[in-house]
Amino acid sequence: MDIDVLGTLAVRERGVSVTPTAPKPRQVLALLALLALHAGQVVPVAALAEELWGAAPPRSARPTLQTYILQLRELITAALRDGAAAPGGGRGSAKDVLLTVPGGYVLKSDEGTSDVGEFERLAGTGYRAMDAEDYPLAARLLRDALTLWRGPALADVHTGLHLQTQVKRLEEGRLCALDQRIEADLRLGRHRELLAELTVLVSRYPTHESLCGQYMLALYRSGRRGEALDAYQRLRATLVRSLGLEPSAALGKLQRSILMAGPDTAPAARPAPAPAAPVG
Repeated sequence: MDIDVLGTLAVRERGVSVTPTAPKPRQVLALLALLALHAGQVVPVAALAEELWGAAPPRSARPTLQTYILQLRELITAALRDGAAAPGGGRGSAKDVLLTVPGGYVLKSDEGTSDVGEFERLAGTGYRAMDAEDYPLAARLLRDALTLWRGPALADVHTGLHLQTQVKRLEEGRLCALDQRIEADLRLGRHRELLAELTVLVSRYPTHESLCGQYMLALYRSGRRGEALDAYQRLRATLVRSLGLEPSAALGKLQRSILMAGPDTAPAARPAPAPAAPVG
């Protein structure tokens, strides 16, 4: 089974989509998303019910959930039938793909692909390259990881409590990879190439200190010292107004270094990231 969640949800069995479409209820899509994000693991009935109906599910929650599971199995059955003609396709049962187990359900992924798994593999290798100061390799790996994102995670799924938590986790992983990819590019002297991207990012994440520091350095190294200092003042005003905080000591040190025309060869300071604005 192939599972893509970094954008719109797409689940395929033997190359055939099992992603619900209209007129299937939107709850079926959310149910598949939660099972897909925990492929190979037991998802308890209680967690599925809470995702679909919140903390106070209706009396009919269990039979309705069973109906949704049946609808998913019908889609899987169709995919198994349509994929049987493919080389090595064979025939199987939907109950062997979406299993009922004590207390919950398991969606089997077997040897299928997962864009989340591939993203995490590439990003992890990129982080290790950063630690080894192999910046060309780190930049390439992290860029490859980020290209797997086709939009916001689960962009077409109505998310409840559990899926919202997963989306936040995935988006935080994307932001960390983005931060490190920009850091690698800065260390490779690509400051002018980064300016347009960083201009958008600091507007989208107005309290993210690491991105602001990278933006300040890219501006300074592009001969725009005054704009770099303005970026610091904007961040400071936003932090004080929205969070009652001053910028970190590391970012303040970078600001003073730019003020004194000092960081022409130094790498970007690495302040601890401040809370980011919600992902749009």
